[in-house]
Amino acid sequence: MNHPARTRTKAGTRTRARPDDLAAGRVRRSVQSKAWMLMLSGLLGAAAQAQEQAQTLAPIMVKAGESFSLTAPSVQEAQAHIEQIPGGAALVKDTAWRDTQAATVKDILDYTPGVFAQPKWGEDARLSIRGSGLSRYYHLRGIALYQDGVPLNNADGSTDFQWIDPTAYRYTEVYKGANALRFGAGTLGGAINFVTPTGRDASPFQGRIDAGSFGWRRTQLSGGFAGEKLDGFVTGSWQRQDGFRDHSGGDSLRVSGNLGWRLSENAETRFYLTGARIRQDIPGSVTREQALNDPRRAAAVNETNDWQRNIDGGRISNRTVYTAGDTVYEFGGWYAQSHLRHPIYQYLDNDYTDYGAYTRLVNSRPLAGHDNRLTLGLTWSAGTVDANNYVNTGGHRGARLSQTKDTSDNVTLYGENAFDIVPGVSLIAGMQYLHARRERADRYNGGQPPSRSGDKSYDFFNPKLGLLWQVQPGWQVYGNISRSAEPPTFGDMNFATANDLDRLEPQRATTFEIGTRGHAGDFGWDVALYHARIKNEFQCISSMWNICEQTTNLDRSIHQGLELGMQWTALRGLFEQGPQGDSLQIKASYTYSDFRFDDDRVWGNKQIPGVPRHYLRAEILYKHSSGYYLGPNVEWVPQAYYVDNANTTRTASYALLGLRAGWEKGPYSFYLEGRNLTNRRYIASASITDRANAGSTLFEPGAGRAVFAGVQLRY
Repeated sequence: MNHPARTRTKAGTRTRARPDDLAAGRVRRSVQSKAWMLMLSGLLGAAAQAQEQAQTLAPIMVKAGESFSLTAPSVQEAQAHIEQIPGGAALVKDTAWRDTQAATVKDILDYTPGVFAQPKWGEDARLSIRGSGLSRYYHLRGIALYQDGVPLNNADGSTDFQWIDPTAYRYTEVYKGANALRFGAGTLGGAINFVTPTGRDASPFQGRIDAGSFGWRRTQLSGGFAGEKLDGFVTGSWQRQDGFRDHSGGDSLRVSGNLGWRLSENAETRFYLTGARIRQDIPGSVTREQALNDPRRAAAVNETNDWQRNIDGGRISNRTVYTAGDTVYEFGGWYAQSHLRHPIYQYLDNDYTDYGAYTRLVNSRPLAGHDNRLTLGLTWSAGTVDANNYVNTGGHRGARLSQTKDTSDNVTLYGENAFDIVPGVSLIAGMQYLHARRERADRYNGGQPPSRSGDKSYDFFNPKLGLLWQVQPGWQVYGNISRSAEPPTFGDMNFATANDLDRLEPQRATTFEIGTRGHAGDFGWDVALYHARIKNEFQCISSMWNICEQTTNLDRSIHQGLELGMQWTALRGLFEQGPQGDSLQIKASYTYSDFRFDDDRVWGNKQIPGVPRHYLRAEILYKHSSGYYLGPNVEWVPQAYYVDNANTTRTASYALLGLRAGWEKGPYSFYLEGRNLTNRRYIASASITDRANAGSTLFEPGAGRAVFAGVQLRY
């Protein structure tokens, strides 16, 4: 059923719209959209003016597409960093998702083995690497997100996907588990770094327009300039969708940019700025029967109480690099503020402030006649959450219920040394130390005496030992053993009493991994086999009335799996001969996940719910030298997965067929994309519980048949 139209008041809350308000509402939205576009055009105009000034002042200009930045590694430099890691890591270029709808983190990472990303609603998703944060249904946990090497997470480790703008990035780095030690991260899932272009590798102007099913549309513009000393880049996107499900519409505006200043041949500093405005309705989880038979209908309580997730925020950061002989010194810092208005079971009105600083050095001086690379780093991060809860009265703020101030402080000290035992064989040893503190100050507790104040500190030492063998140029074999640990987030913790606060233990894991990656001619591969033994794994247990109602510790558990990725340019010269002839391009990603309880006193050796054992993503694309391409793709989950610890209730298996076609030549390109062409009803994502039944509202339906198209211009 369709919910009545709504308009937004000046205060940001929602009221039911009268029929004669609809036309005025459409005009207002049009004016707002034009205002945002004018603002973005102004930013691009300023960039163009700066470019003209740079051309006048600088006799030597850097060509677009080239990168001589010390603070922003090029794609080639980033790939070289990846190949120095003795474990699972991958670089995903923007060409992997640029010519698609590319609206969520799933679109960026879908062909990265070991990563399980599924959409929920709007731009929100459920993301896990090797089972990290598997039961966490909101506010990602267990993976450290970065943009341009600066943390996106809140200081307690949680974060939101709404900061991510797929149109803004040049490439994405994925570091699985302790292989993220380069940034000091030491969680089970690792880290993901989204990297934006600079003025030295961006087009002076680029723009795109996309539109498609369920009222989805997007406009994006960017521009850059580069001179002898200065370079800059700015990008902005506006996106809106009505949504496949009732009560799942929303709109977003994101702007980001950076300005780099080459201080000398050996020094460079770069400032980054990011802003976001998100308005999103939440359709909610439903029963399995409803998800598969009436997927468009929202949960009744979500419509009645007008559940939403609205975010306004901004971030500023700096990264400075200085080189001196064999040593590279790096310094940086960041400051972020955001405001969350979140009517759900209560009306959450939270203000977030996060800040921090870091320093890192990399020394490549030979040791005893052998190549050696030493990395040392120190990161301090902190933040506060001013959390206010009110009664949710139909999406409006009602009577005040509670107020707390949450404070996080973290200090991470890490080091890693890579020593070439013999040419081509490196021994890598590393260590991370983490001190984390969580404090809650109860300011108001519904008129009752405050009872939820407290603080808790955690200290971890996480060693790592690995071996990397460069078998041949372009072909590596690796192995490692590592420890990881993570404290709980405020969403996990219960400060009601000292016993409740002490009840939740930090999660720890030991992971063994072997693998190989490389390329030979037209064939590339990425293969890893891992086994993680986890103690006190965090698990969010949901109820019919509350997603992730309580976080508990499992006793012992095992995560193990196989990750296979491949890319192959096959059948060159199929219809057109010559070095620039046509070809078939095949890419595939397969992830096998075997996650189990380990002799648990309640669950024995049952499967841990929340992830499919087999997940396959594959595409075959025919490409012609004239710029045309066409081909099918598939997403296949051949076996349903459990949603409860008792292993009694499953999702449903599915196979989704898609098709991509388009043309790209010089500065022009367009694409046409079909998704779920057979209109298969399926479950895209699910939360978990102890024991599920037919009435358990744990399931998120996937979208039906959809078609999207877009055009892009860059010069």
